[in-house]
Amino acid sequence: MTSPDLTQANIDKIAELFPTVVTETVDESAAPRRSIDFDLLRQELADHIVEGPQERYQLDWPGKRAAAFAANAPIAKTLRPVREESVDFDTTKNLFIEGDNLDALKLLQESYLGKVKVIYIDPPYNTGRDFIYDDDFSENTNDYLEKTGQTDSVGQRLVANSEANGRFHSDWLSMMYPRLRLARNLLKDDGVIFISIDDHEIDNLRKLCDEVFGAQNFVAQIIWQKVYAPKNSALWFSEDHDYVLCYARNKLHWQPRPLPRTEAMEARYKNLDNDPRGPWKAENMTARNAYDAGVYAVTTPSGRVISGPPRGTYWRISEARFRELDEDNRIWWGTDGDNSPAVKRFLSEVADGRTPQTLWTYQEVGHTQDAKKTLLKYVPFEHTENVLNSVKPVELIQRILQLVSYASNSLSIS
Repeated sequence: MTSPDLTQANIDKIAELFPTVVTETVDESAAPRRSIDFDLLRQELADHIVEGPQERYQLDWPGKRAAAFAANAPIAKTLRPVREESVDFDTTKNLFIEGDNLDALKLLQESYLGKVKVIYIDPPYNTGRDFIYDDDFSENTNDYLEKTGQTDSVGQRLVANSEANGRFHSDWLSMMYPRLRLARNLLKDDGVIFISIDDHEIDNLRKLCDEVFGAQNFVAQIIWQKVYAPKNSALWFSEDHDYVLCYARNKLHWQPRPLPRTEAMEARYKNLDNDPRGPWKAENMTARNAYDAGVYAVTTPSGRVISGPPRGTYWRISEARFRELDEDNRIWWGTDGDNSPAVKRFLSEVADGRTPQTLWTYQEVGHTQDAKKTLLKYVPFEHTENVLNSVKPVELIQRILQLVSYASNSLSIS
């Protein structure tokens, strides 16, 4: 066994005993590699506090300073129109840019700084199956494996479990950091960004976005049910969901638009007494934990006296307010006038929409299988390599645009 192999074998043994001491560094060629944090290892082996570097709460990784420089470095490129492939080039309000997204984000800074309402990005998930974003941003998995010594020139595997060994968090973070910083610059003060991601990097992405956008501007971590059937081939659990992270440029200046009410929601409203104010539904007038002002007797239209709410509960409204609602025919006593009182909530007085939730089912926003079928309608199969595994349904993007109310001044990055 060669010296580097022996070192890694020893790191594996230490990692089995003390997983918290394994970290990432860079070697003499600036390539990331696993290593041991000896300050942490000394603490693990000591029965007292071991003095070490000053502690602080931060997200750090090898290459972070270079990533920050990449965001600020000037660019000597320009956008060139392709009129022969464009539609209504001189009058269109849409722009499709093909190229490295870091370059594109820099080129957009001058014209769109602080003007974009919504950004959606679908970055590589760092799963071991997607492209590796390195200096030239064009290296596929086979090239990467050969360069890093995990396969030989004819593609034979040299190292087992390359997906785990060859995919470093540091590379991924260095790729994401400048792009997120530039994307934030483009957002309006009431702008918002949505980011698709899965379990491999969700925790790192949350911390990274907290740093770039500010933890106070975190809006939601949405769960998207991306498949409609469990994968029986899964070794542990069938991975049925992805995440969509949502951060605002300034959370105090942005709120999601209400979603349209569903047919099922509207079906709950009926008009059992032909009230001229239209459909309504009866809402429970009781709540738990009794208090004196919420306990009083009521008399039903049939003449039955109800001495008070059920034991352990109270009426939600005061007696005076109850009398007002009853006189205005806003109390429902049942079809025979003998039920306990309920408040009539009219559909015409309910907010026109529903509050968005953090669980998005495939019935509402689509799933990956439908997305693949849609893509193959328009793109030949031979041109979809490395795309079909990450394609998103149209309905998912439509939901995001619904929440922002309109699609103008929006930016999608993939």
